[in-house]
Amino acid sequence: MRPDLPYLLGGVTLGAVLLGNAALAPGAAPVHALDVVLAVVMAAGVALCRRYPVPALLVVTASMLAFHLRVHAGVTAAFPVLVTVYSAAWQGHRLPSALASVVFLGGFLNRDVTVAPAGRPGQEIVERTSLLLGWFVAANVAGLVARQRRAYLEQVEQRAADAERTREEVALRRAGEERLRIARDLHDSLTHSISVIKVQAGIAVHLARKRGEEPPAALLAIQEAGGAAMRELRATLEVLRDVDRVGLARVPELAERTRAAGVPVQLTVSGTPADLPAEVDQAAYRVVQEALTNVARHAGPAEARVLLEYAPAGLTVSVTDDGRASPARPVTPGVGLRGMRERVTALGGSLEASHCDGGGFAVRAVFPLVTASSAAS
Repeated sequence: MRPDLPYLLGGVTLGAVLLGNAALAPGAAPVHALDVVLAVVMAAGVALCRRYPVPALLVVTASMLAFHLRVHAGVTAAFPVLVTVYSAAWQGHRLPSALASVVFLGGFLNRDVTVAPAGRPGQEIVERTSLLLGWFVAANVAGLVARQRRAYLEQVEQRAADAERTREEVALRRAGEERLRIARDLHDSLTHSISVIKVQAGIAVHLARKRGEEPPAALLAIQEAGGAAMRELRATLEVLRDVDRVGLARVPELAERTRAAGVPVQLTVSGTPADLPAEVDQAAYRVVQEALTNVARHAGPAEARVLLEYAPAGLTVSVTDDGRASPARPVTPGVGLRGMRERVTALGGSLEASHCDGGGFAVRAVFPLVTASSAAS
């Protein structure tokens, strides 16, 4: 179900209630076409208050004040305004919510005082105004409380995700360190021993042939087995030392997995792909991976664009999205952003992470490359 659908249904329902109440109230004036238009405008404002909270708040407040002045709809005219006040406060627009509340209450009270019959006690007006005042204060406070609660829950989820990611990174790092330790131990012990066996067997074979004797079959088998053991051991050590075989060649696979998770991804490659140093290739992949993870986790409904720019002097990796990030909210670096920055700066590069002017978020990493020609010059 679309997020705006409940607001649309609510706006239509409130419009129907207002028109029905205005038409069926005892001694009510006939409902004119302008009143219907005002109700429709109100319904449209309520339907859009989640997406455009402040414009919707202004439209609904103005239309309901006009509606109340025309047909004296009573407290029912305040219900749509209360909805938009709550929505705007919930999305962080506290001042517009408070101003709209004051304006509507002032207009409502002025209408009641103006049309009150002569000699009629003002107790009913005071009670109605007090009731509406309480409702509007409650709507503003409820919106602020809901916003604080949502921020708290998002913070808790972020901390839990960061803690889980940190645990995974620590576990992976420890596993990598253990693999490297095993590789060093194997190299220092087995490699030396097998090399001695192979060399000694080769010397024995050489001496036997020098004396004109045929080397024993067992000795030849030892020499051959020693050579095979050395080749297999070197291959094993290479696998143990290659802790993480990832690079930009696997970015298309990463983009496909992200699309399968529900985030559209556009991948663009500029320039001529070149052989990169292993550490740069891996770090660039990790930047793309972390940035796409953040898009899927924080951007909401959004599309991601990945750009890989190859140049003789450097590699540029950028990931942008058109999600719900706003320039009004400061960037709060988490574990992911700090990890990306550490990877890039450790290789002499730079990383920028900021909001886009039109909404969304952008991550841009630049890795300097030293080619053979530039190094020679």
